[in-house]
Amino acid sequence: MTTPVRIPFPVVDEVSRHCLQEAEPETVHIEVHLPGPVDQTRLRKAFTEALHRHPRILMREARGPWYRRRYEWELTDAPDTEVVTFKPTGPRALQDARARALTKAPPLSASPPIRLEGVGSVLFLTINHTALDGPACLRILATAAELYGGSDNSPASPPTRTPQALQEAPDSPTTWSRPARVAPGTPDSSPGNGMLVTELPLPHRPKGSPYTVNDQLMVTTALTIAHWNREHGAHPRTLRITMPVDDRPRDTTMPIGNGTRLVEVPFAPEELDVSDMPALLRRTATRTRALKSLPRPQLGHGAALLTTPWAPVAARAALTRTLRRAAAPWTSTTLLSNIGRIPYPLDFGEETGRAHAVWFSAPARMPRGLTVTTASTAGRLHLALRWSRALLSHGDGAHLRDLFEHYLHTTEVTP
Repeated sequence: MTTPVRIPFPVVDEVSRHCLQEAEPETVHIEVHLPGPVDQTRLRKAFTEALHRHPRILMREARGPWYRRRYEWELTDAPDTEVVTFKPTGPRALQDARARALTKAPPLSASPPIRLEGVGSVLFLTINHTALDGPACLRILATAAELYGGSDNSPASPPTRTPQALQEAPDSPTTWSRPARVAPGTPDSSPGNGMLVTELPLPHRPKGSPYTVNDQLMVTTALTIAHWNREHGAHPRTLRITMPVDDRPRDTTMPIGNGTRLVEVPFAPEELDVSDMPALLRRTATRTRALKSLPRPQLGHGAALLTTPWAPVAARAALTRTLRRAAAPWTSTTLLSNIGRIPYPLDFGEETGRAHAVWFSAPARMPRGLTVTTASTAGRLHLALRWSRALLSHGDGAHLRDLFEHYLHTTEVTP
């Protein structure tokens, strides 16, 4: 019997593993809406084959003694459990599937740490974020779609950008002061995350604009939270919005795992001036481009030091949790994860069809307590707001959605 291949946890995986909480599981939810129903046998076969086409996803946490200095992934030849299941349709079937995606993480002890649920013509992927991220699992699903329907699901070419002269990043607000927090709304008594998904028109952007839709979404998020905080009497502070950056290829060579790096985009209170929206958008575009171009470890230099195996993982886990609690006041205000245009057709063939809506949501643990995730499919913007119930209620989420829609429209400026 061959010994399974083992891979040490990368930095992102280890930090997440140290800080797991049962009350707020670290899950990523992907929700794919298709025109027609799926054939259960064909989907199960296609998805299982897709896992084998990307064998790095077939992994579980390896067991080890208490004094081990690293967590390790153990690669497996096949899934340990049935990954694909189907749930009956009904009035609350979609809401219940979303709730499961937020409250029940696939265990790290079974390969692979992902599950796929079919509810009628809707597919729900739930991912344990300690092991994997959304773009990697979307790549798996694109492979499954091609195997299921026989249609080409190669990624589209990235959108072409009008070349812009290189610019110096404008003066950015200091990162040494505590950033704004999302002001508490009407918290629920139950633990965990809540979520709201909605579909919006893509914001108009004049041809040749020096900013992207991502910059419009960044400005919209900042204005939404600034408005919310004013309504709730919070003292104005600099907003810092975490933005994942993913440089991986989208074809079948895409590395599977947690592959994004995080940058923080700051906004001083006086910068959020809607009376000069073109200037705000240009400044944001210059700032985000400069931040994305800087070489930086995925979670910063501090995380890399914390995961150096100088002591057993149990000791380093305790230290990591302590430092994370101490650093909570300096955690960014929120996270905006813009997947952008879904790069794959997600075409499941004639009977099932091509996806017309895809939603993602990222974990929303305190102290941030709110994440904003966007993607576009079929010319529409799909927005997911996810929040910690310790901070907000469903009514608060609905109000934030309305504010987001309003400010998204204000970014549609003309030359």
